[in-house]
Amino acid sequence: MTWDWQVFLQDTGGGETYLQWMMSAWGWTLSVAACALAVALLVGSLMGILRTTPHKGLVLLGNAWTELFRNIPLLVQIFLWYHVIPALFTSLKSVPSFVLVVFALGFFTSARIAEQVKAGIQALPKGQRYAGLAMGFTLPQTYRYVILPMAFRIVIPPLTSESMNIIKNSSVAFAVSIAELTMFAMQAQEETSRGVEIYLAVTALYFVSAFAINRLALFIEHRVAVPGMIGGHK
Repeated sequence: MTWDWQVFLQDTGGGETYLQWMMSAWGWTLSVAACALAVALLVGSLMGILRTTPHKGLVLLGNAWTELFRNIPLLVQIFLWYHVIPALFTSLKSVPSFVLVVFALGFFTSARIAEQVKAGIQALPKGQRYAGLAMGFTLPQTYRYVILPMAFRIVIPPLTSESMNIIKNSSVAFAVSIAELTMFAMQAQEETSRGVEIYLAVTALYFVSAFAINRLALFIEHRVAVPGMIGGHK
């Protein structure tokens, strides 16, 4: 088999090379992943916190959210957001597919993050919550100033894995015509018949993206680790 990496310098017929197209697709992949991660961290953290409160109603809400979004396949959720929800709520028909994919991927990942945040909070000694309340903090203030700063330090490693997964899971966006890396690979392979070079390049970009997140999270983990705590350095 002969390699032909010159394929990336060929014109696509649209005024750009396949390399430029691939870089643009990489940008869409990173954009989907970054926006979805922001949604997942916000919603997942909230649901994880609700599941550890003493209020049964809030616990049920958090549990229902987590069970709903983690038990439906991601691709099905993408199609629900793209085909079903706009049909039920016609005002959403004008919402770009990018936004719908971000929420679908973000909510799917939020269920996993909720589990991790819950585990991080429960890993802390109960005395910390009692100490915060004894100092006169309200329950929300106790979470904000006492519990969450320690819990998030504990869950950085699993959050790193979810951040890497969201890069890989963003590939499902091709199903609703988002011009990300997987769609680029499929279309470029059909046009050039150079599937080996195309898919190897795309694989390398996915690897670089995930590896960069891993290194960044490891740096943050070492910077914020508390000596003697779970994940800390003695």
